[in-house]
Amino acid sequence: MSNVLFDALTATAAERLWLETPDGRRLGYGDLYRLTAQLAQVLVEAGVRPGDRVASNVEKSPEALALYLAVVRAGGVYLPLNTAYTATELAYFLGDAAPAVFVTDPSRQGEAEGRVAAAGTGGQVLTLGVDGRSGSLLAAAEGRTPDFETVDRGPDDLAAILYTSGTTGRSKGAMLSHRNLLSNARLLKDFWRFTADDVLVHALPIYHTHGLFVASNILALAGGSMIFLPRFEAGAVLDALPRATTLMGVPTFYTRLVREARFNRETTAHLRLMISGSAPLLAQTHAEVEALTGHRVLERYGMTETNMNTSNPCEGARIAGTVGPPLPGVDLRITDPETGAVLPTGQIGMIEVRGENVFRGYWRQPEKTAAEFRADGFFITGDLGVIGEDGYVTIVGRGKDLIITGGFNVYPKEVEEAIDALPGVLESAVIGLPHPDFGEGVTAVVVAAPGAELSEKGILAALEGQLAAFKRPKRVLLVESLPRNAMGKVQKAHLREQHGGLYGP
Repeated sequence: MSNVLFDALTATAAERLWLETPDGRRLGYGDLYRLTAQLAQVLVEAGVRPGDRVASNVEKSPEALALYLAVVRAGGVYLPLNTAYTATELAYFLGDAAPAVFVTDPSRQGEAEGRVAAAGTGGQVLTLGVDGRSGSLLAAAEGRTPDFETVDRGPDDLAAILYTSGTTGRSKGAMLSHRNLLSNARLLKDFWRFTADDVLVHALPIYHTHGLFVASNILALAGGSMIFLPRFEAGAVLDALPRATTLMGVPTFYTRLVREARFNRETTAHLRLMISGSAPLLAQTHAEVEALTGHRVLERYGMTETNMNTSNPCEGARIAGTVGPPLPGVDLRITDPETGAVLPTGQIGMIEVRGENVFRGYWRQPEKTAAEFRADGFFITGDLGVIGEDGYVTIVGRGKDLIITGGFNVYPKEVEEAIDALPGVLESAVIGLPHPDFGEGVTAVVVAAPGAELSEKGILAALEGQLAAFKRPKRVLLVESLPRNAMGKVQKAHLREQHGGLYGP
């Protein structure tokens, strides 16, 4: 037996470059292998046993990415948490996942220890600084032998849990196995033709499936390297592009790059591939990128629960507005949302998928898991789409009112509950409206209680400590009442139509 995912991701020759950072650091795959051995020793001594969760709520750094692989190497289950989460949100995750170790920034150690104690799970707190080289985790790892006997884990053992927002306001932990992650990374490496010669500009966060699994796993399998940026900044990306062959991003990356004079054919001449995902790319942006650079952006479709399901091809037509055909080995069908009956080509319905990429279910939610899977193994994605005669899939809407803003998922119910709990609020409806920068802007439509005086500024200020920044509304619209149908249900489609131009044409 072996450690399926770790062995595959670290099989590259040690002398090859793994990543470089803007401050001149260059780490090879050999450095990565030694670092994971040292970190794994610390984790095991801290009490991590096979199957235990290790939660990470730290800023992006090479060491933070190495921590993910060290957890897998130690037989643990990696749990990345968005650094924008509030104390309330973190408390829920820690209580639900019960991690054996919680890694956070040194400045938040005392606060983190209090949260872990309140959760009553008995976990240990370790720290990792924003520079990636400070904190108790690295201090404990320093000077340790680079030898560690990798813990055996099979294909169906869990490798990670990623939390995704729920329509009830309670996040769900998607359980991803070694097989789920490795099968999808291998498929994408071949489909997108990544090799050891590829250099990826990595400007994505690593608490999200896109930057953590899609980007870093593929490059590790291929033996390629990354220009590892701490965050997306147009100038830094443009500086890196002449040395890169590939760029992965969310639509916001591209809407900002097209505004830059340096985003042209000369700067992008060395690139072979630009990929966009996590949210739909506007056809206008697609056309602007091609006009400026000569490159057609490759769009694909995936989810936290499934990794990637479809993709436009490397060679062949990349059609703006579509996410391409299903990937090899992924079964995809369109069904009637009410009856589950499979619909013919050209009809809009619910997207369902099946394959080795599909997760194993929701952590500690067997009833929710059972409700989201068909008897024949298809997962009900909650996304509405259509398959054209050419086999390309188009996403036409999302069930459950999911909003995707800047590549992050936001469920309105969670935001509505936070707003409705504020003094003076009678009710609210949260919708996503077209936004030139974020794809969709989270927008709250609020009705005041009789006699109450509310303001947009006051509501936004009150939400700052309750919701992560990406979940907070870009605008709050105060109205006298919400439109409803005969059954009393708020007509969000009417609100979206009424306020669709709020952020511009």
